Amino acid sequence: MPATAHSPREVIALCRQREIRAIDLRFADFRGQQRHFTIPVEQLTEQRFEDGFGFDGSSMHGWQAIHESDMLIVPDSQTAYVDPFLPNTMAILCNVKDPVTHQSYPRDPRNIARKAEMYMQSTGIADRADFGSDTEFFVFDKAAFDQNEHEGFYRLHSGEGQWSRGTADQPGRQPYQVTHREGYLAMPPIDSLQGLRTDLMLALEESGVAVNSQQRATASGGQCRIELKPHALLTSGDHLLRLKYLARSFAVRDGRVATFMPKPIWNDNGSGLHLHLALWKDDAPLFAGPGYGGLSETAMHAMGGILKHAPALLAFCCPTTNSYKRLIPGFDAPVNLSYSYRNRSAAIRIPVNSGHQNDRRLEFRCPDPTCNPYLAMSAVLMAMLDGIQNRISPGKPLDKDLYDLAPEEQLDVPSTPSTLDAALTALESGSDFLMRGDVFTADVIENWIAFKRAEEVAAVNQRPHPYEFAMYFDC
Repeated sequence: MPATAHSPREVIALCRQREIRAIDLRFADFRGQQRHFTIPVEQLTEQRFEDGFGFDGSSMHGWQAIHESDMLIVPDSQTAYVDPFLPNTMAILCNVKDPVTHQSYPRDPRNIARKAEMYMQSTGIADRADFGSDTEFFVFDKAAFDQNEHEGFYRLHSGEGQWSRGTADQPGRQPYQVTHREGYLAMPPIDSLQGLRTDLMLALEESGVAVNSQQRATASGGQCRIELKPHALLTSGDHLLRLKYLARSFAVRDGRVATFMPKPIWNDNGSGLHLHLALWKDDAPLFAGPGYGGLSETAMHAMGGILKHAPALLAFCCPTTNSYKRLIPGFDAPVNLSYSYRNRSAAIRIPVNSGHQNDRRLEFRCPDPTCNPYLAMSAVLMAMLDGIQNRISPGKPLDKDLYDLAPEEQLDVPSTPSTLDAALTALESGSDFLMRGDVFTADVIENWIAFKRAEEVAAVNQRPHPYEFAMYFDC
C-alpha cells in the first residue's frame, strides 16, 4: 500500500490503515532547515487542515520578535507520507501563517514559492515551471570539528578516500579506495555506499518522490548523487527537503554521517545542486525550438535572465561562505557565467540527451545543496521571467573548455562572485526583478542580507583559519 496520501480525508484514512499513532508536523525555516513538533494522531482532524497548530516563531532565526512570537503552522495534506525512520509516524509539511489574520507569513519559504508560481501564471508566459535536480552530498565514516577561543579544527574519515591511508601499523593506501577525483560511477566494492543510496532511492519512491537515478559521484570520501525527476516548483522544494532528511537518516542508520556542505574536502570536487529548468503552457514545452541546442527563443531569453542576474541569484543559490570555496576554477565548478551545449564548465548547460522536445531543458549548475530550495528556485524562476519579458540576450555560447581560455578570451566571460559578501552586495543593488508580484518583499531581502552578513560572513571573517597558522605563525 502506498505510503502517501493527498486530501485531508485520505491522510486520515491512511493513518487508520497504517496504524499511525503520531503526526510529525514539519516546516522550513528562513534558512531552509526543517523544524518539527509531534502530536498524537487523534488531534489531526479535517478541521485542523484549516485551523492549524500554534508554535513559537521567536525562536526561529530571522523570523518573529519575542513580542509577536505566536504563529500557526497549517498542514498541507499533499505532502503527507509515512516516515520510514519514526515508528507509527506520519510526516506532514506545513505552511506558516499569522494566528490573528490567518494570512500567509511573508517570510515563510513555501509561501514565497507559491507566490512565484502565481506570478508566473499571471504574466501569461507559462502555467508551469518544472524543476528537476541533481543533488550531490558526501557520506563520511566519521566527522569531528570544533572552534573556540583557543583552537579550531575539522577531521574527516572515509574508508573510500585515498587520503585515509591506514594506521601506523599498516601505512599506505588500502585496497578498494577511490583515487583522487576518480570516483565517478565507480563499482562496488570500491563504491561502498551503493546499498545506502539504493535504500535512499527506494525510500524516496515509496514516499512519493520520483527518482531518475542514484550514482557514485566524482570526489573521493564518499560523494553521492541523487537525481530527482522534475516537478512544479513548490513540490520540488518539498522533495529536496525530504531527500536531505532521509539521506542523513540512512547515514546515521549505517553509523556514518551525511553532509550537504558544498566543499568539505580541499583540493577535490565539491557538491552542487544542478537545477534542470523547463517552462510549459497548455501542456506544451516552451523551451523546445529550432535554435541553438534545440532551444526556442523563449529559452534563450530565459537563459539571458539567469546570466544577467546570476550574481544576485547566488545570494540565494549559493548561500554560505563555504559555497564560494566550491566556485573556483577546475573541479567541474561552473565559475564562468556563460552557456553551452554539452559543456559542463559553463554555468548553464543544455543537456545533449534531451532530444525529445518534451525533455528540452536548461541545466543551471551554480547552485549548491545548502540553499533554501524554495527561495533559490523562486529566484531562478523570477530571473527567467525577467529575461523573457525583457528579451534579454544570453550572448554567444562558449563551446570550448572554459578553464583553458586564453587570457584575452577570459576577459569577455563574466565570473561568479568570489565570496558570499559579494553575492549579497549584488542582491542588495539588483533585487527589483525579485519583487515583482510581491514575490520577494523588501522585508525578506533585507532580512536575508542582514542575517547572512551578521551571522555568517562576519562570524567567519572574525576567526583565525587553521591555514593562517601554517602561513603566518612564524612570521
